[in-house]
Amino acid sequence: MALVVTAVTASLGAAGPSPKAAPTPTPSPTQSDGTLQILTYRGYAEYGGTSSKVNWVGEFEKETGCRIARLDTVQTADEMRTAVNARPYDVVSAGPVLAAELMQAKQVQPIDPAKVTGYGDLAKRFRDMSTQSGKVYGVPYLWGFHEFLYDKSRTEGGDLKDVFDSDRVALQDSPLTIADAALTLDGVTDPYELTPSQLEQAMTLLKQHKGRTYWKNPLDLVKGFATGSLDYAQATPYYRLLLQKAGKQVRAVKAKETTGWVDSWMLGANVPNADCAYRWLSWMTAADTQRAAAAWVGLAPANPKACKGKAKALCEAYGADKPGKLDGVAFAVRPPGDCRPASGECTDYLTWTKRWDGLRK
Repeated sequence: MALVVTAVTASLGAAGPSPKAAPTPTPSPTQSDGTLQILTYRGYAEYGGTSSKVNWVGEFEKETGCRIARLDTVQTADEMRTAVNARPYDVVSAGPVLAAELMQAKQVQPIDPAKVTGYGDLAKRFRDMSTQSGKVYGVPYLWGFHEFLYDKSRTEGGDLKDVFDSDRVALQDSPLTIADAALTLDGVTDPYELTPSQLEQAMTLLKQHKGRTYWKNPLDLVKGFATGSLDYAQATPYYRLLLQKAGKQVRAVKAKETTGWVDSWMLGANVPNADCAYRWLSWMTAADTQRAAAAWVGLAPANPKACKGKAKALCEAYGADKPGKLDGVAFAVRPPGDCRPASGECTDYLTWTKRWDGLRK
């Protein structure tokens, strides 16, 4: 089993190592002199130096004349939230929950899509998801969805109900995992708009088994399959491919619907001169950039034109080239979505977070 862990870990290293040192930060909190301060997930914007094969940040500086004064990277959504609340940034890559928080707190400003070269190349579905009240707040970048993997040598797979009825399962440590549990319930039309009763049912399902693994680092689920300690795991198609490449008999449980998310670039609220910020947004929209990022981190690009070359296999795994494939993906929003919690018809994200924290204690 150790050989399997080593093989998959090596693949992970090839796909998303820690970035090399970013340029020395400057004290200026926002760019007004041709510099940018950026917050993103590790691997989303690589600054590898002149000797690195992955250096699209360096190419951005070379081509645009703008300089990256600060490039802060994080691993988890919680780290992202802490960082963005600690200081201002010019551009931030955010998932659906944090994006909603930033808009509500007015920490980001609307984006003029006419100033983003290639914005129309992005998939319309993702562009619509970044629009609120007719204003654009995000430039879609990378996206993914969850599968529930199983080890064919240990179990026959079954369906989502079998997954949530198992002790030997690894779930992502996020309140949004409640939506995955809700997909097993009758009468749920939107897993992010749960009534109090539906939320209670989903939590009951999650509380049935106390010994489950809750992962923050996907490597934990890789190790779980490699050592035989897991029968099921919530993951993305990328990790299914890695495990299969390492010789594991891993398959995805058949499900009518699954959950997904889109990460988008957002523009900071207090950027005095947004010229370089818009150049960055345009650079991150381009097919070449999204192709490199998708291949590097194992997600799908929001620009369909990126689905060739080194990103082709990933696009095929995610079904990015199959329009009907995404009909079965419930892309995340920050609960309660379009529902009004005050009416008693649904529950908000704060309630989800409290219930999740209680589950994890």
